[in-house]
Amino acid sequence: MTRTTELSRRTLLTTAAIGGAATIAMPGLLRAQAPAIKVGILQPVTGALAYDGQQGQIGAEAAIKAINEAGGIKSMGGAKLQMVFGDARSTPEGGTAEVERMQAEGVVAIVGGFASPICLAASQAAARYDLPYIVDVGVADSIVTRGLKNTFRFGPGFGTVTKTALDNLSKLNDAAGKPAKTVVLVHEDGLFGSGMAKLMQAELPKRGFEVLDTIAHPTPSRDMSNVALQIRAKNPDLVIPSSYYGEFALLARTMQQQRIKPKGIYAVLNGAASNFRFVKEFQDAAQFVMDCNHWHDPRKPVAEALRKQVEASGKFWTYNIPLNYSCVQLLADALETAGSGDKAKLTEALAASTFAGHIMPYGPTKFVNGQNEGGAPVNTQVQGADIKVIFPTDFADAKPIFPVPA
Repeated sequence: MTRTTELSRRTLLTTAAIGGAATIAMPGLLRAQAPAIKVGILQPVTGALAYDGQQGQIGAEAAIKAINEAGGIKSMGGAKLQMVFGDARSTPEGGTAEVERMQAEGVVAIVGGFASPICLAASQAAARYDLPYIVDVGVADSIVTRGLKNTFRFGPGFGTVTKTALDNLSKLNDAAGKPAKTVVLVHEDGLFGSGMAKLMQAELPKRGFEVLDTIAHPTPSRDMSNVALQIRAKNPDLVIPSSYYGEFALLARTMQQQRIKPKGIYAVLNGAASNFRFVKEFQDAAQFVMDCNHWHDPRKPVAEALRKQVEASGKFWTYNIPLNYSCVQLLADALETAGSGDKAKLTEALAASTFAGHIMPYGPTKFVNGQNEGGAPVNTQVQGADIKVIFPTDFADAKPIFPVPA
């Protein structure tokens, strides 16, 4: 045996001994890590709806970070969630294209979409692959009336929101001595706004309100002067707008500039009316605007901690953030239950979910035909530099100011 051979043999034996000791001392380092679980997050971060999409992305990313830091999906060996992000580009076609890409990349489910047309198209595309789809915001009730087994909406649709909004409007008006009798509806001309206006036209007269006019506008709109002129001509007691952020912010400013002062602006599912960006940028125009919309539960410590975290980063707090945070947490809970990324098992777990770890002011989670029957909106009002909850009364932090001061 040569000296070289003997040295090689000694080196091999020494290396093996060290390796064996390392295995005994640090077994966790050599244990195979559970493969990451790919989750599709779909938001419109370019185009007319970019701001809302970016806010939704903040909520989804915060949830993924929280879940991973808490140990991942424990029933799957601590597997971490890995975001596969898609920009829907503010169009249904963009959303559909991203679903196809996400499916090819192996996501186990998709969360988001924001706008109703995007959610409709994207969930339909996902259904072709039996890919679970959790709607974050999309309020058109047609999203959950098509019989798609893969589609789940955690928040309320516009049917539920409209009923709540009208119930609370009646309470508000009665308590003030019924100062409001006439209404002008203003809505974006897409799926959500048109559906909302149709419901309002049918239900407001039953509650003693006369609808003087219904005014539709496109999204995006660069000028709301004509809408404001029509409101001035009708001189209603109430204006009820259902629009996205840019259009309502522009309308409110135009009404302020033209000194159009109804007894109240009572928004429903409005993109700006319960948005701190609107309050900060246009506080005078925002004053006393009310909204019936999605909102976090201020009684939940996780919600308040997340709000502080977002605001400390220089971002505005909007409902998109807690709603998307909760939707991703819902998915994580279903993955824990399923113990697998298998689409059929995950769909079954979502359908039977009783998830309670969200930060929304909802009742018990129960999905019926894809709709969470526990989902519910709240009423807010801009008062000073803050957005206050005025309904429901069990956690309201302010009383409504109505009619608004002249």
